Amino acid sequence: MRTANASLAVLLLPLVAMSSGNSTPPAASRPNIVFLFSDDHAAHAISAYQQSLKYGVKLPRTPNLDRLAHDGMLFVNSFVTNSICGPARATVLTGQYGHLNGVMTNNEPIHPTAVTFPKLMQEAGYQTALFGKWHLRTRPEGFDNYEILAGQGPYYNPVLHSGDDSVRYIGYTLDVVTDRATKWLHNREASKPFMMMLTFNAPHRWWDPGPDQLAKYRDTTFEIPRTFWDDASGRASPAKDPEMKIALDLVPRDLKLEPPNNLTPDQLATYVAAYREENAKLQLAGLKGDELAKWKYQRFIADYMRVISALDDQVGRILDELDKAGLSKNTIVVYSSDQGFFLGDHGWFDKRWMYEESLRTPLIVKWPGIVKAGSRNSDLVMNLDLAETFLDIAGVRKPAAMQGESIVPILKGSTPRNWRDAIYYQYFEYPGWHAVRRQYGVRTKSYKLIHYYEIGEWELFDLDKDPEELRSVYADKSYAGVRRDMELKLAALRKQYKVPEKDPAPYYPWELPPQYRRPELPGSTRSVDELTRRSVDHDSHR
Repeated sequence: MRTANASLAVLLLPLVAMSSGNSTPPAASRPNIVFLFSDDHAAHAISAYQQSLKYGVKLPRTPNLDRLAHDGMLFVNSFVTNSICGPARATVLTGQYGHLNGVMTNNEPIHPTAVTFPKLMQEAGYQTALFGKWHLRTRPEGFDNYEILAGQGPYYNPVLHSGDDSVRYIGYTLDVVTDRATKWLHNREASKPFMMMLTFNAPHRWWDPGPDQLAKYRDTTFEIPRTFWDDASGRASPAKDPEMKIALDLVPRDLKLEPPNNLTPDQLATYVAAYREENAKLQLAGLKGDELAKWKYQRFIADYMRVISALDDQVGRILDELDKAGLSKNTIVVYSSDQGFFLGDHGWFDKRWMYEESLRTPLIVKWPGIVKAGSRNSDLVMNLDLAETFLDIAGVRKPAAMQGESIVPILKGSTPRNWRDAIYYQYFEYPGWHAVRRQYGVRTKSYKLIHYYEIGEWELFDLDKDPEELRSVYADKSYAGVRRDMELKLAALRKQYKVPEKDPAPYYPWELPPQYRRPELPGSTRSVDELTRRSVDHDSHR
């Protein structure tokens, strides 16, 4: 493994062009695609989304993502098949649900022979490249060039693995992967169309700000979500006590009471200094109970939004690079995330649930000359549709095994008459991270039905009357007709998507390491001293 400074090192990788026998449009008529993909980015943390969502609080602006939305189409109802990192990525690549592509949790690898949109685009004459997080436990296939993180990857000083080398870079990971991507853009073969995936590992836990963001929001007091103190009394039993409560389950590493364990001496000094004064005040204050919970929320959301600010800067860098290179007019830019995230909503952090904050993912598409600038769309779209969309743009027929639909007609301003009126969701990982029960369900524009199928419990929400999903109406007799219709839709979708009658269980059952489990202490008596005794392996969370 080699070590390099991110601002100076040059890693030259050979470009491998693969020919295809498929009949495709000439290269000059096919647009380039830049796919920007983040990790755990809640839609309500993008200012362009905030006016369209009925939950969340006002958070700092994201000017570059807003710029992308101003020039493109923002999808208000974009959802995922499974709100967890690896499975979401496998679905994006294959256009299939996890029970078909085999990636149901973060423990299953994507098979090297899986049919993916990068492979098909590569065969059709596109140059393909990948930079950043991969998280699928196998060597990437279908890319002429790739430089990827191992697993989640750290926020600082990452090792990037390519087909023939591994290089450690000194710097902030978001800066590093953007540097590598822009380097490739400048050195690609200019006569061929390209598809580049830039897959950020932010804003995934541990929410480590970059050096330019450490001081941001230091004097800001963020609004607390209205549902922060929700006790789940109106919902099924699985929602009552998952191990993802801001008040109880954030560990010292989350709260910056411990620094990252891979910083250079200079980085460590800067990082520790940024939190020293606030951490000292916390120790002196002796906070407990609700007051400590509020402090944790403020620390969590400030760091999350600091990372979002750094991420937003990278989006701006890419847009600027495309402008400078004269590529903007013939390049489609797509921004999305592998899932949503709870930002103190229901008192939680993390994802996994079929509730709105977790299920919804941002999707913004800029396509000059095709997409109406500043448009918003409310059709039900999914990460299941991205592979088919990219293939459609490239003039490549989608394989019959892909289960999504191209959104190209929607981008062109005409929703197909037979477009879906409901989406299907299924989560498989239990008792893994955060102890979230396995579940599947159906969502329409107005209602959501969730089945915790291993324990026989159900929830039904009227999203028009209860957008924050505080009260299940499953047992309400006045909703009997709605419940019956939703159950029929659920059965039809399970059949359509070839879900086995007996729901598959993950091949690699996995339990959370003890250091991440909630200590058996009453929340009202837990003190800062007790919190700081929880030590963790910094790089093992997924």
